Amino acid sequence: MNLRQAVPDDAPVLAKMGALTFTHTFGHLYTPEDLKEYIESTYTVQEHLGPLTNPRESFWLLEDDHGETIAFGWAGACKLPVPNLEPNAGEIKRLYTHPDHQGKRLGTRVLDAMLAWLEEKGFGPLYLGVWSENHGAQRLYERYGFKKFSEYEYIVGNQRDHEFIFKRDPIPIDLSKAQPSEP
Repeated sequence: MNLRQAVPDDAPVLAKMGALTFTHTFGHLYTPEDLKEYIESTYTVQEHLGPLTNPRESFWLLEDDHGETIAFGWAGACKLPVPNLEPNAGEIKRLYTHPDHQGKRLGTRVLDAMLAWLEEKGFGPLYLGVWSENHGAQRLYERYGFKKFSEYEYIVGNQRDHEFIFKRDPIPIDLSKAQPSEP
């Protein structure tokens, strides 16, 4: 398997994979009309090109041994409706695994890469939005130190989904355990 940062040429793959996984996971919640409109406006090549060329955004692809994308994630500056949002707040925007590969802990590889990238870029604290009924994802994020912070409505067509915002504060560094450098 190969984990790598996406480039603009990956926009078609991200759009296709996003539409597939969103429909598989959440499609049952919406009318066919609302789902179609949402997919056609959100999971397009054009909608992915902007973030792919923004240095404060990053997509990560996990490919199988044949070069097929089996999971991806998107991280960057936080755009969630957080009151008094910190200037350097980061966000895990998407973490999707192909339906045929779910349950294999592949998403954690992508999540690890995104968290390292966010830390390296100086983002903090970190936020993410998760559907209130997606208990498996919530447990995953809790294992990574995220905690429920607030709630909001995520709108898809005429549907208003009850979403949670999870937050992870920057992990403090204990300097008392640092080894002094040799002169």
